Amino acid sequence: MLRKISIAAATFLSVLTINAQKNKNSQLERPKLVVGLVVDQMRWDYLYRFYNKYGNDGFKRLLNTGYSLNNVLIPYVPTITALGHACIYTGSVPAIHGIAGNDWTDKETGQNVYCTTDESVKPVGTTNAKVGSHSPKNLWSTTISDELRLATNFQGKVIGVSLKDRASILPAGHTPNGAFWFDDSSGNFITSTWYMNDLPQWVKSFNSQNLPDKLVANGWNTLLPINQYTESSPDNSSWEGLLGSAKTPTFPYSNLATDYQAKKDNIRYTPFGNTLTLKLAEAAVEGEKLGGDDIVDMLAINLASTDYAGHKFGPNSIEVEDVYLRLDQDLAQFFNYLDSKVGKGQYTVFLSADHGGAHSVGFLQEHKITTGFFGEGMEKDINEKLKDKFGVDKLINSVENYQVYFDRKLMKDNKLELDDVRNFTIKDLEKDPTVLYAVSVEKVQESTIPEPIKQRIINGINRQRSGDIQLISHDSMLPPYSKTGTTHSVWNSYDAHIPLIFMGWGIQHGESNKQYNMTDIAPTVSSLLKIQFPSGNVGNPITEVIGK
Repeated sequence: MLRKISIAAATFLSVLTINAQKNKNSQLERPKLVVGLVVDQMRWDYLYRFYNKYGNDGFKRLLNTGYSLNNVLIPYVPTITALGHACIYTGSVPAIHGIAGNDWTDKETGQNVYCTTDESVKPVGTTNAKVGSHSPKNLWSTTISDELRLATNFQGKVIGVSLKDRASILPAGHTPNGAFWFDDSSGNFITSTWYMNDLPQWVKSFNSQNLPDKLVANGWNTLLPINQYTESSPDNSSWEGLLGSAKTPTFPYSNLATDYQAKKDNIRYTPFGNTLTLKLAEAAVEGEKLGGDDIVDMLAINLASTDYAGHKFGPNSIEVEDVYLRLDQDLAQFFNYLDSKVGKGQYTVFLSADHGGAHSVGFLQEHKITTGFFGEGMEKDINEKLKDKFGVDKLINSVENYQVYFDRKLMKDNKLELDDVRNFTIKDLEKDPTVLYAVSVEKVQESTIPEPIKQRIINGINRQRSGDIQLISHDSMLPPYSKTGTTHSVWNSYDAHIPLIFMGWGIQHGESNKQYNMTDIAPTVSSLLKIQFPSGNVGNPITEVIGK
């Protein structure tokens, strides 16, 4: 009798176990947290240029445990910050998602438009309206962060953090729980009424620590003995810019604390801007309890000091190398924090860049590589020729994003046809030895411009917001404002070849040299999470990464 009862009990327990397993398998599995890390102005080759000096738990952890895509390209021009962040999170291109530049010219009014300025919202955490009145209203497409919110009926949380407004706002999308950026006038992180009417207590507490003051207190010196920076040019190279009150671009920057008090944006050009951002990200995880339950959350992080340092000092400077070596340590600490807080293997990370950066003109000249400055005096020169031809002054309103904008109202008032003015301008531009191509944005498809440049122009031209002529410069030609340091904007590999690594939950280890585009990031994350692709998506999931 007892034996029959034992058999029955064992059978009952077995059925319960099977049903529990079935119920478990019937639940949708997702990571607890997705972390997007966009390292501003990170050229792909930085992964390996400084590889031997990285520790084991930062960039090397990503490379050695994650899946690295070695041939990821930006499929549009111009390759600049706002477009990169919008593309990564929408899977779309400027022609569709609407972010045509960090700034663009309104064709009807002729006024400058900044990508996230929104005068209908008010600053929160500062009284500075220019710094705080921002929102994602100019972004026409949804983001993976929006789609995550929609898929979880707004239960999954989304937070965006960056020193830059645009690099926090655009990735976080239209519906996040918060987007926070740095206010140079106060040294605090702020937001706008698009998101909330008061800063969360965790942001207030973070601001009250005065962490920027502490980070810059001891100045900035190299992490390693300076003679070990063999991957970089000598300190005090002629093509480097100056930081704060420094008389030369040389270590140590002993006046950094004083310079920060005088002008708080000085922290942006140092590795401490990245440290500050990651500490805010940790505070967001704690304050919002990100990754604290079974509903997936998202944390969109932009590490912007790499961009500021690149612009200031150039890719071959010891300063930029030191920024990356210190970022490597910061990433290691951040990953360890996520391991302890969310759980190792319970979160997914992707790391990429919004664009790369060119070598400095002075550096290239030192090494006998063809270079120069593109478009110096172009706008003034052509306006004078247009005046001689058509009798009207200042027909060119602006030249930005490698595009020429004409003053539509001025042409209308003087009964001039756009095509006549544009054709004359193109013929003159083609005589400029720094110009490789100049083409009407309406005639790119029928032009003789070779691929892949042609398609990148088409993808980058937004019918309502882009200029009237697209310019393509010769290789390694920088705009004249980059006499020191560097910049970015063009289709060439130094600006358009970016890193992309996935790591953590749902990601297998490996690497690929197959070509992919920046637009493939969003659908890959969407597929991993089993959520809808963003509304303007044109990319495809990278099946190698997720194994499906």
